[in-house]
Amino acid sequence: MSPRRGGGRAPWPGPRLAAAAGLIGPLYLGGTILTLTLRQGAFLRTLGWDPLRAPTLDWPSGLALSPDGGWMIAAFLLSGGLLAVFAAGLDHHLARSGPPLWGSRLLGVAGLALALLAFKTDPTYLPTPRTLAGSIHDGAYVCLGLSLLPGMLLLAGELRHRPAWRALTFPTILVVTLAAPAFALKGTAFYGFLALTLGWFLVVAGRLWQLAPEAPGQAGGGVTE
Repeated sequence: MSPRRGGGRAPWPGPRLAAAAGLIGPLYLGGTILTLTLRQGAFLRTLGWDPLRAPTLDWPSGLALSPDGGWMIAAFLLSGGLLAVFAAGLDHHLARSGPPLWGSRLLGVAGLALALLAFKTDPTYLPTPRTLAGSIHDGAYVCLGLSLLPGMLLLAGELRHRPAWRALTFPTILVVTLAAPAFALKGTAFYGFLALTLGWFLVVAGRLWQLAPEAPGQAGGGVTE
């Protein structure tokens, strides 16, 4: 990364690295969930899961309990870490063209909460004892819910003050409006929640990638690499 004006070095992560993290994280998580669900459908049914009647019963977290559980655990850890890196880079990028942000910081909290989902969940209906790992998992899920959608909504309000990002304001509000009921009501609507939120991260990360080569001071607060 190139030094900042005034002799200081640009903050880590740079926008290109952050954008790459924001693209890889959702794709890896979504691909892992889809692949393992197809591979471990029979196992999930032993937990009480059904793709239509009980789509969110120990899903997708129950995939970490399956014979391929190591893959799901790695996906939680890696994707959560990548989204936290993306949020940090987005925060640095946007802070150059406006006041400090809270939306991107809440997204960073959501990324860390996603990483903590790597602690294995306790099966809902199996006669197994409750564990510390299961309690951490449940707490991380609550933290994810309290940080992800509010962070997106706050970010929408912050993007409208930045010309290069303003076009994403309404789509972000629309995604939150559609995803929030799906997150709360569960059921098959939860599939829509996952698709909407992962797709939103890809769009925002792609926009950050586009703006990354801009010089400091241009619209959108681009950072040179």
